[in-house]
Amino acid sequence: MSITLTVGTTVLALDPDLLWEDEFAWAATEQTMTRGLTGKPIIQTALRQAGRPITLRNEDDRSAWMTRADMSQLQAWADTPGQRMTLALRGASHLVVFRHHDGGPFEARPLVHYADPLPADWVLATLRFVTVLE
Repeated sequence: MSITLTVGTTVLALDPDLLWEDEFAWAATEQTMTRGLTGKPIIQTALRQAGRPITLRNEDDRSAWMTRADMSQLQAWADTPGQRMTLALRGASHLVVFRHHDGGPFEARPLVHYADPLPADWVLATLRFVTVLE
């Protein structure tokens, strides 16, 4: 199944082998608990509207390569404050922004280091997004 990231009419196809590392580390339910004056618990529960982290990364050095050209496009989007993107992942569409507040929007390293890299050279990347409301 394909993974794409879209801004306006620009569609960036990502490697379908990217691993969604925090897919099951988030729950749609939010809950808080405080105690009243008598010590009795006061529990409030609601459905989260947005804020789901989505982290995509390669499983190992043999999978989910990306070109430097693709990373340059991602860098341009990350350098645009508040840039909203549509992430198509596993048959669902997510409105996302980069997670600048949580380790940076991404990490990338070359698959092979070259003194004079080309746009077609391969990199390994971890991409960090968070869902937002329309």
